[in-house]
Amino acid sequence: MDPQAAKLIGAGLATIPLFGVGIGLGLLFGNFLQGALRNPGAAPRLFANAMLFFALIESVALFALVVAMLILFVF
Repeated sequence: MDPQAAKLIGAGLATIPLFGVGIGLGLLFGNFLQGALRNPGAAPRLFANAMLFFALIESVALFALVVAMLILFVF
């Protein structure tokens, strides 16, 4: 196998976690809106938790993209 083709395949495989990130963000904000609309008094507390988990979920996407860029441009 050509090394350039292997790099491209590896970078493509490294971005597979982005599907999970999309699903996770959809579930997170869907459930946040559902909880905030059912109990508006608890919305500020729910928002703080939602932003914390948003940052954690988004960090997975950033790590996946960094790994893909490392595979493409460093190795």
